[in-house]
Amino acid sequence: MEFSVLFVAFCLVFMVWALIADRLKPGLILFTCVVMMLCAGILSPKECLEGFSNKGMITVALLFLVSEGVRRSGILERIILNLLPQKHTTVTKANAKLLPTIAALSAFLNNTPVVVIFAPIIKNWARKVGLSHTKFLIPLSYATVLGGICTLIGTSTNLVVDGLIQESGREGMSMFELGKVGIIICLVGLAYLIFYSHYLLPDVRETEHDEEEYKSAGVHLVEIVLRSRFPGIGKTLREFDFYRHYGAHVHSIHRSGVLLNGDWQNMPLQNHDTLLLATDEKFVQTYQETTAFLISSYDADNQPLDHKKRYLALILLVLMIVGATVGELPFVREAVPGFKFDMFFFVCVTTVIMAWAKIFNPRRYSKYISWDVLVTIACAFAISKGMQNSGFADQIADIIIACADAIGQTEHGPYAMLAILFLITNLFTELITNNAAAALAFPLALAVAEKLGVNPMPFFICICVAASAAFSTPIGYQTNLLVQGIGGYRFTDYVKVGLPLNIIVFIISVFVIPIIWPIR
Repeated sequence: MEFSVLFVAFCLVFMVWALIADRLKPGLILFTCVVMMLCAGILSPKECLEGFSNKGMITVALLFLVSEGVRRSGILERIILNLLPQKHTTVTKANAKLLPTIAALSAFLNNTPVVVIFAPIIKNWARKVGLSHTKFLIPLSYATVLGGICTLIGTSTNLVVDGLIQESGREGMSMFELGKVGIIICLVGLAYLIFYSHYLLPDVRETEHDEEEYKSAGVHLVEIVLRSRFPGIGKTLREFDFYRHYGAHVHSIHRSGVLLNGDWQNMPLQNHDTLLLATDEKFVQTYQETTAFLISSYDADNQPLDHKKRYLALILLVLMIVGATVGELPFVREAVPGFKFDMFFFVCVTTVIMAWAKIFNPRRYSKYISWDVLVTIACAFAISKGMQNSGFADQIADIIIACADAIGQTEHGPYAMLAILFLITNLFTELITNNAAAALAFPLALAVAEKLGVNPMPFFICICVAASAAFSTPIGYQTNLLVQGIGGYRFTDYVKVGLPLNIIVFIISVFVIPIIWPIR
């Protein structure tokens, strides 16, 4: 085996270990992997930097700003409040009203703000109508993931794969290309969540502390999830003065979904602990980009926009989606040759108008962009290229083809290859970031298709679905981690509810994708 293949294998093993161990932020870990390949001569400087100019990566950055504009408009709060029944209802009926709407919104908006806004509202509403909020919050997270599978902009992973497709010299995906299989997956997944998931979800395990006394005193409540870089990990609250460091008082601690009782201030803090803080309104603005913890929910935010800006934000969002969809139609391309009315074009226009209309704060626009996600995406392109340059992707592709032949010979070979590729991608996305999983799987899919001389599109679609279908662990998708703290869930709750959903998505993908996009 050549040195370059062995070196890339070492780089990838190191990357996966570092991501699982959470040694650094994902973007820096992937960048380290890129630099290692650069030093070994596997990547050229030009190939290292190409991802930073990719349209998919820039589109993701601008969509962060569009999502912030929609969030500030107050539209999402109005939607959820109108959907929630104000009288006693059942879990099934409430989820039947909530989840399809949430999935539809997540098809066009970033999942994280949808969950951050909706989760506290749903939790408070459930308490008022006498239902357990734990029956709603995991389905909320899963519904956003299912909705994201349906469109090109539903999740950054789809845009990453689309960018990789275009870099390989092929035609990219249209706005609703993924919807051909994504809508089927979404409908079946929502039916499972609405009618069956509440049997697997727990009731509220602990009696919550009364939070109203804090709100009435003008104190804001913020929930945070500790990360491995939090300086107080391994120390107790008596040893680590949280107020001195962050200007906030710790109200309670949840660990693996369980509220810590007794002398919890003398219990050492652990990674992924959820802390409820009593603080002032400046806390979120000051620490929203810290690497020490993730802000999962808070009860106060910026003042909502006036009516004119609110409607303008909604109109711009609709025009962006419709424009990008119509712009991909053949008659539009023929009418304006040499000019591409794609998602990149319309998201650029929408962002500029929102900025000048001050729908989001233009002086703080850099705060709304998740730069680590962008660095992760850009480095993912370089890593994918390194896997191809070294021959590593070709060797793994040979193994996949051999396994598929052993399983089903020629008749079921395509289904077996899709199944193997889905499982590899899905395993990575449950353990590391979804964008990194897509980066690892793409060159394998491309190599398999080229070696067999078949249509690569079904393999690319399979990667998009598998990289998003992170349901079985709280760390597989950021929204899963957010609702774990708010809902008090344990790791096993995700396995009970998420594993059947993973199986549903797997079966539909393997059998439906080759029908819609024939492999041969």
